[in-house]
Amino acid sequence: MSLLDRFTLHDSVAIVTGAGRGIGRAIALAYAEAGARVVCAARTVADVESVAAEIRAAGGEAIAVRCDVNDDAMRQATVAAALEA
Repeated sequence: MSLLDRFTLHDSVAIVTGAGRGIGRAIALAYAEAGARVVCAARTVADVESVAAEIRAAGGEAIAVRCDVNDDAMRQATVAAALEA
């Protein structure tokens, strides 16, 4: 068993906020590589759609959701979208 096998995220779902750019994007891609299904969330839909598409192109599962974490209704909608997907 390799060290990376200990960090598998198979059968997990990760909601990553700020997933469109920078650290959030890197986290979304890393979680997908580790096997998680990823909900890419951010205020800019085009950015998270791009990241979700990149994950799917690599064989992972991902959806893009517009979410401003300062808005309670949007946070709840993000969780609902994750559960629905």
